Amino acid sequence: MKGKTIDPIIEAALQEDLPQGDITSESIIPDGSRSRAIILAKEDGILAGMDVASRVFEKIDPDVEFKREKDDGQKFSKGETLAELEGSSISILKGERTALNFLQRMSGIATTTGRFVEALKGTRTKILDTRKTTPGLRNLEKYAVKMGGGQNHRRNLSEMVLIKDNHLKLVGSISEAVKRAKERVAPGIKVEVEATCLAEVQEAVRSGADMVMLDNMSMGKMKEVVKWVEGRIPLEVSGSVTLSKIREIAALGIDFISVGSLTHSYRSVDISMEFMGE
Repeated sequence: MKGKTIDPIIEAALQEDLPQGDITSESIIPDGSRSRAIILAKEDGILAGMDVASRVFEKIDPDVEFKREKDDGQKFSKGETLAELEGSSISILKGERTALNFLQRMSGIATTTGRFVEALKGTRTKILDTRKTTPGLRNLEKYAVKMGGGQNHRRNLSEMVLIKDNHLKLVGSISEAVKRAKERVAPGIKVEVEATCLAEVQEAVRSGADMVMLDNMSMGKMKEVVKWVEGRIPLEVSGSVTLSKIREIAALGIDFISVGSLTHSYRSVDISMEFMGE
């Protein structure tokens, strides 16, 4: 991840945690104290956030050496060392919690995504994320999804057109909404329509939509849609998708499945730091 993407986020996090420094470490540890420490996996997972963690320490003290033992996107096992640090004891302590917060959460997203991707192994269906992200942290969370093997849906409201139920209440019909979008947005920007039944899918396809999202449809309804569409445009499934039923959905011939829980209901991975002395 590039500095211009992560630096403002890291700087805000450090300001939050170190508004007037680390008064505990600074008051009881000698200035010249140096230490070695390791970042340790306490459970299995998929790694994401090493660039961010490394940058945290670089921001605090450029002289802290951060040596990676694993890279983003790699699987790790309980007990494995993910990184080694050497430098000022106070500097390492200052960055410990902030670096671990990023690593635990981003690796949690990557690990959760990896489970969904693994469940679809052998199918052509791809996992997408959503915009249901933590405010201010979307770039980090969507990066973590990619490290887990998923793909990013639109990153923001400026990237593509997605016509949803509330838009349709204001515009009146799918065909009119698609027509307006096609006329007014730049060439090359895709127009996707959210549909809840076969009739809405048919209207979207006939109106020239580039993609249709099947929102909270039953298996029976989705099967009807796939049969009617016959591969003419990509189909995305969204809404209350769980790990237990995702393969059944993919077997219908769905192109994409978007999963909001990747970024709003994931569990952080247990990662810790241990000091090894000087």
